[in-house]
Amino acid sequence: MRRTELDPSSSPTAAFGVQLRRSREAKGLSQVRFGRLIGYSDSYLSCIERAERNPTLVLAQRADAALDTGGTLELMYWNISHTALFEGFPEYAQQEAGASVIRIFELGVVPGLLQTHEYAQALEAGAVARGSATRQQADERVAFLLTRQGSMERRPPPLVHAVLDESCVRSAVGGPAVLARQLEHLERLAEQPAFIIQIAPFDLGEGRPFLRPVILLTLRDGTTLGYTETHQRGYLERDITTVTEWDRDYDRLQVEALSQAASLAVIRQARKELSA
Repeated sequence: MRRTELDPSSSPTAAFGVQLRRSREAKGLSQVRFGRLIGYSDSYLSCIERAERNPTLVLAQRADAALDTGGTLELMYWNISHTALFEGFPEYAQQEAGASVIRIFELGVVPGLLQTHEYAQALEAGAVARGSATRQQADERVAFLLTRQGSMERRPPPLVHAVLDESCVRSAVGGPAVLARQLEHLERLAEQPAFIIQIAPFDLGEGRPFLRPVILLTLRDGTTLGYTETHQRGYLERDITTVTEWDRDYDRLQVEALSQAASLAVIRQARKELSA
């Protein structure tokens, strides 16, 4: 049978099919043998690899487990079925899954990769209460977040450097108990070598270089991508001039923010104040 060659940039479904085929072949598995492993027929898998059918979430999860892809296929699945996600975000998440360094600046809330499950649920409950999301969409967003967090457990893990505006540890998302446990989680993450957490204090004022959340991804080939959001959608930034400027501003932010030791002191103090 003639092999169908797909352009992975033509659609998210094509990208999934190409990645599935490459991952399967890297393991030396035929479609028949792979199908037996994950409980699908080889004809169905052939349709997926040729982008003639959309994958299911279960298929993506089983394929990730069988092929040791670290959750990549599940993230790509969400790029196909992304009605609950912020426009532009699935494209970013796919790049995040392969990054070697992730540098984050966030305002107002703890960034997703550092969130506890209940903190994430509280944020989504707020969206449902405001009418900006349905219950199903909220549940899908939390599930997607857990998939992203799971992909950080790959070996070697990416270095995650997060600079949080002080508002992130002061906003009582979910109430005092939920926030207190979230702050404890930040302290535990900071003890791990793959995480650096700093606080940009309120008194940094106009010295803070960013007015909205920004993420910089360093990919394995050394390429740097940027990501930011408006209220309407997210933007993956590839322009070298823009990304270089963001990179320079992030370096300045790291210098101006509190050291990790001083940042942890702020986090612990905020947690103590919740129980006072």
